[in-house]
Amino acid sequence: MKITMILPVYNESKTIGRMLAQLNQLPGDWEILFADGGSSDDTVQKIGSRYRVLRSPKGRANQMNHGAANASAEVLWFVHCDSRLPMNAHEQICQAVAQGKDWGCFHISFDYDGPFMGCNTYFSNRRARKGIAFGDQGIWVKKDLFESMGGFPDLPIMEDYEFSLRMKAANIPICQLPGKIITSGRRYEKRFPLITMWQMFYLRCLYRKGVDIQEIARRYKDIR
Repeated sequence: MKITMILPVYNESKTIGRMLAQLNQLPGDWEILFADGGSSDDTVQKIGSRYRVLRSPKGRANQMNHGAANASAEVLWFVHCDSRLPMNAHEQICQAVAQGKDWGCFHISFDYDGPFMGCNTYFSNRRARKGIAFGDQGIWVKKDLFESMGGFPDLPIMEDYEFSLRMKAANIPICQLPGKIITSGRRYEKRFPLITMWQMFYLRCLYRKGVDIQEIARRYKDIR
């Protein structure tokens, strides 16, 4: 089974080389689509001609939706460019789909081993098991289901959170695969990790309360 991997990128010159090295070794039948949001550095030049690069308005939701619209496979996998991927990801996703699973994510770990990061990892994976997957956990979904749900909502932030909430509301169960995605912990290195964890939790609370999404996006930029 072919799977379309969609990677939204914007000025990823520092991380794109590591991702390309992974893709060169990743087993499986893949369609690789980079959705570029108008990079002004040499990201697109580094990708070169081996993989297809789509041009899209900036914004992760816009870029991922544009990638999905151009995908030819029946299953989509949305991947962050600074992640380290499980080498058997294709096999795991295919097995889940064969078992009747419609969408899911992977387990997460971080490349920063600071204080309380073990707790952060635990609660991130626990949250996913309960149906809330974030983009850095590698959301995968059947294309027809993704389209029927309207794709990712047009938001400057929280598009993955809102997508998960909609899937929960539709009673579509998540499938968290055993493979592990290692993601960047740079935001936790800038200040005491527990503070950042609390800030991220607080932003989700604000979102659920209906606080203006632009204000939430502004506060999120402060955290990053």
